[in-house]
Amino acid sequence: MEPDIRKFAEAVGIVFNQPNLLIQAFTHRSFLNEHRHLKHDHNERLEFLGDAVLELVVTNFLYRSYPDKPEGELTAYRASLVNTTTLSEAAKSLNMNDYLLLSKGEAKDTGRARQYILANTFEAFVGALYLDQGYEAAERFITDHLLYRMTEIISKNLWQDAKSFFQEKAQEVQSVTPAYEVIKEVGPDHNKRFTVGVYLAGELVAEGEGHSKQEAEQEAARTGLKTKGWG
Repeated sequence: MEPDIRKFAEAVGIVFNQPNLLIQAFTHRSFLNEHRHLKHDHNERLEFLGDAVLELVVTNFLYRSYPDKPEGELTAYRASLVNTTTLSEAAKSLNMNDYLLLSKGEAKDTGRARQYILANTFEAFVGALYLDQGYEAAERFITDHLLYRMTEIISKNLWQDAKSFFQEKAQEVQSVTPAYEVIKEVGPDHNKRFTVGVYLAGELVAEGEGHSKQEAEQEAARTGLKTKGWG
């Protein structure tokens, strides 16, 4: 039985004027491959839009909240707030996982691939909300369910350059220098997503995904720190 996605909107106190946008936000491409009779699209276009809205809201928040911080540090703050790990954690806290429309195969994978799907769904929901109710509604949602995490990110120095820290720990503990390699890239040129692996002495330690190779490398290093217990 498919989940009643309207219950998610009710749980976060939002009533959609265009319910199909809400359904689309939770629809993974794989689900439509198994349900070709459905008329609505998958969520990748909404994710593309939501990513841009999210970046603007977060950038505006950081610019106003930290007037004494330089641009480079604000960029690191933003990257730590909109990466796959943080967005997927925000999605989990909202129980988005209970409403995903996935193929039977995708539904069985609860590991790293599910993290990507949850992060993408969070972005797609922001895109759907923006189209349905405008910028201010999207900004309220992001403020209520994501921006508060910045306090912990700063207090625990989670915004610091993960690649540099991972390299430092790898050389200290294993006397090796990490290597990064693009495992795959998908999507059109204007909305590519890269998956990068970080390797130690030829062994794959972790993977990361992002809209650029640099973002994916940072995500791989961040995950690698957790995998190794160095974080």
